[in-house]
Amino acid sequence: MHRARGVVRGSRGLMRPLLLGAAAAIVVALAGTASLAAAQSAAPISSEADSYFLSDPVREVVSEPPAVGDGEREPVRVVPLRGVPAAAGGAGAAASDPLKDKGAAPGKTPAPDLVFDGLSHSDNEFPGLPPDTVGDVGPSHYIQMTNATNVAIFNKNGTLALPPFDLGSLWPSGDCAVPDDGDPQVLWDSLAGRWVLLQFALDSAPEGLCIAVSQTADPTGSWHLYQFTAPAFPDYPKIGVWPTGYYVGTNSGFPNQYYAHALNRTKMLAGDSTAELVSFGGQPNMMLPADVDGTAGPDAQGGIFYTELDNVEHGGVDRIELYRLTPDFATPANSTFTNFADIPIASFQWTACGFFVTSCVAQQGTSVKIDSASWWPMHRFAYRRFDKHEALVGNFTVGATAAENGASPRWFELRDTGSGWSLYQEGTHDPPDNHNRFMGSIAIAANGDIALGYSVSSSTTFPSIRYAIRKKGNPLGTLKPEETLKAGAGSQTSSSGRWGDYSAMSVDPADECTFWYTNQYYQTTSAADWKTAIGRIPCTN
Repeated sequence: MHRARGVVRGSRGLMRPLLLGAAAAIVVALAGTASLAAAQSAAPISSEADSYFLSDPVREVVSEPPAVGDGEREPVRVVPLRGVPAAAGGAGAAASDPLKDKGAAPGKTPAPDLVFDGLSHSDNEFPGLPPDTVGDVGPSHYIQMTNATNVAIFNKNGTLALPPFDLGSLWPSGDCAVPDDGDPQVLWDSLAGRWVLLQFALDSAPEGLCIAVSQTADPTGSWHLYQFTAPAFPDYPKIGVWPTGYYVGTNSGFPNQYYAHALNRTKMLAGDSTAELVSFGGQPNMMLPADVDGTAGPDAQGGIFYTELDNVEHGGVDRIELYRLTPDFATPANSTFTNFADIPIASFQWTACGFFVTSCVAQQGTSVKIDSASWWPMHRFAYRRFDKHEALVGNFTVGATAAENGASPRWFELRDTGSGWSLYQEGTHDPPDNHNRFMGSIAIAANGDIALGYSVSSSTTFPSIRYAIRKKGNPLGTLKPEETLKAGAGSQTSSSGRWGDYSAMSVDPADECTFWYTNQYYQTTSAADWKTAIGRIPCTN
């Protein structure tokens, strides 16, 4: 797919650090790492896009899937966690999670009414491990992406609209044209009626971000293609849609090298080659941007990010910290990144098995353990506007629960009724069956229902895909008994231990009530022959 026209700025974009006055200094109230975070975050870094192209319509170019015949597929590439020790730090705060015994909400979680196969290891010419399974739903399509950035556009009945293709094949040249980069993201921008795809660029230093924005609501049409230089390698990028920008959180190295970025969404939707990137670095943990569901976004303001911090590793109390990145793309020096709310939550053990231990969770039929990724917020931080309040829902994996290896999702809902954000409810999803639950993703529907999807695994259970629902009016902090979306029939024996990295729960914009979820599993025990499933969870209004 190398037919495109556009603007290339030659060398990689110049990153410009811009000193701020005292009035724009970041507000952080942390012990230990906090002072370093504040000092490093005081100056935004900005640049223009390195290049812009407009692709030809995808439906006119894609005719065959990538070649993956015997002898043609590249070896599996295990994607490393950048700049982190193999194992470090303590286990966290809580000797036992105080929310693990809340019990289940009454009633049943609805069974999926459609489940179909997504992308798999065998679909990728350049397969990656973990697969970084992600997807989102639009009015007429579901788009799924996996490592190394394979894209599949499905009709909503589960059939392929086009053969899968590499995201890099949309670019005619440059670092983004390399097909085997990774850490994909896909979002439906419900405020504009567009699709957004993202991956990082690896082939030169400094590395950057590759972002494609559909020209219309039809993902089989043309795409605006952008390449940006990042201030440091943008590992594990997570993107969110907000009226004032596309916001991205990245990991550029442990400790205190987590970045928050803002992209000029207005220009990118218009195909303006001068779209800008504004970045702030030096945060103590991964910053996850809020992502709007529905067509009623927040009032015009900067994008919201959150991270979870505990009292053992970070001082203070166990809390959710909210930050606001307010970009000024015309005068980047006026941009600010501010910690505007610290919200206490129930105590939690920050990691299930130790900081950056990537072989934590037991599997059936093997001694090999897999990664719980229990140190970062999990994609997505979903926003929805209701008549009388705004809501944000998120989740992260904690330890010290009754699960076999202690891994369970802590989920929460924040609300703003006009006087600021506060905790409305929280729960630790830990059914009494000894299985570990991790790699969660959460969303909230227009009727107030909440759905949490996740991986489940233990020494007596193959890694599988499950989910649970909370209906409006159920006891706070509880979910109904879970349902299985796809039962695994094998375990992963790769010695790397890397699993998933993330999954994706989304809400259908056709009714703002039906949930869609995608995650990975194994059909047979093997080192890297992963598969994915996509499921639709019916609306129960």
